[in-house]
Amino acid sequence: MKRRNFVKQLALSAAIAAIGLGSTGILAQAKTVKVGVLHSLSGTMAISETVLKDTVLMAIDEINAKGGVMGMKIEPVVVDPASNWPLFAEKARQLITQDKVAVTFGCWTSVSRKSVLPVFEELNSLLFYPVQYEGEEISRNVFYTGAAPNQQAIPAVEYLMSKDGGTAKRWVLLGTDYVYPRTTNKILRAFLKSKGVADADIVEEYTPFGHSDYQTIIAKIKKFASEGKKTAVVSTINGDSNVPFYKELGNQGLKATDVPVVAFSVGEEELRGVDTKPLVGHLAAWNYFMSIKAPANDAFTKKWAAYAKAKNIAGHKDKPLTNDPMEATYIGIYMWKQAVEKAKSFDVAKVSAAMGGQTFTAPSGITSTMDAKNHHLHKAVFIGEIKADGQFNVVWKTKGPVKAAPWSPFIAGNDKKKDEPALMAENKK
Repeated sequence: MKRRNFVKQLALSAAIAAIGLGSTGILAQAKTVKVGVLHSLSGTMAISETVLKDTVLMAIDEINAKGGVMGMKIEPVVVDPASNWPLFAEKARQLITQDKVAVTFGCWTSVSRKSVLPVFEELNSLLFYPVQYEGEEISRNVFYTGAAPNQQAIPAVEYLMSKDGGTAKRWVLLGTDYVYPRTTNKILRAFLKSKGVADADIVEEYTPFGHSDYQTIIAKIKKFASEGKKTAVVSTINGDSNVPFYKELGNQGLKATDVPVVAFSVGEEELRGVDTKPLVGHLAAWNYFMSIKAPANDAFTKKWAAYAKAKNIAGHKDKPLTNDPMEATYIGIYMWKQAVEKAKSFDVAKVSAAMGGQTFTAPSGITSTMDAKNHHLHKAVFIGEIKADGQFNVVWKTKGPVKAAPWSPFIAGNDKKKDEPALMAENKK
């Protein structure tokens, strides 16, 4: 009997090794594969990130209901790094070394991504990052399913400079004080300079995470805008600070017709707790809006509404909302599944190689493609105006998907950088 059990165990181990699992120790057992979910469920970023955790879980439920990935059920491992950047790195290490996850979906802020990046590279594991960011990075261990600056920030500013966007001549670059806003604004300042905008017509303002008093800043913006030239605000405020910012915008009567604000980190979810009637006409630039009319989006929003109700998700069970990072999260999970099945393996190098060229019909209705080399998605760009009900009316869009440019041409020396990550290292696990 002991010999028979030993032979069975040997056969099972051989089967696992044959599909690329034995050497990496990913699976605790042959019929499940663990996946990490690394999003803040508390702290200043919980307003934005909690719903991404739920999006991952919804996609996993869908995939499991259809037989899983390579016939294996996905087991999510959810952790809460609590908007604490060093804790992100600790939790990432825990997911990879203790929980033995095959892949991790997570992070929102660039500071959290920068915190975990050395961990994923050291331990040779994969991270799917679903939020727009400042670029200036390519890693063999990260797939970026959010926008690079040329897929969001640059088109938004070009729109505001155009006749349709109000021909803005002066600019307030307002952000949370960390790497994403500062680097994005460095790129935008160089872009504006290339268009003939003088330094005197550009103001930069930064506030800490969790900042809540925008009275003085809005008054400054009003004064700057009163000096003769059409002024626009580019907002890279992140997290729950957006609620007091937009409330103060309404309190001081700063209308979109006077000084339009375009935001890169404000979507349907962040506007949930705000009276949006005074904000009508202000803008956001994303690669997806809930209001987009497409059969794929109808299906996505209906699935989310049903899931939110079934799981009793706070806020969403009564008022289900979808947004851009949810879409980017959803795309990433399905592309990972497709790559695993193409590679017939969970091995990091094999899955990474299989990711290049993966396509998926996104909820936006656009077919998203993972670039063959640079680990970024080709994405369509949409600019939407805030409506009284907190949704967005699309006022401008690209004709089709735009290839990401991780290395912005508006930063000196980037023309010499390669549009692909270094070769995949040997698996060190």
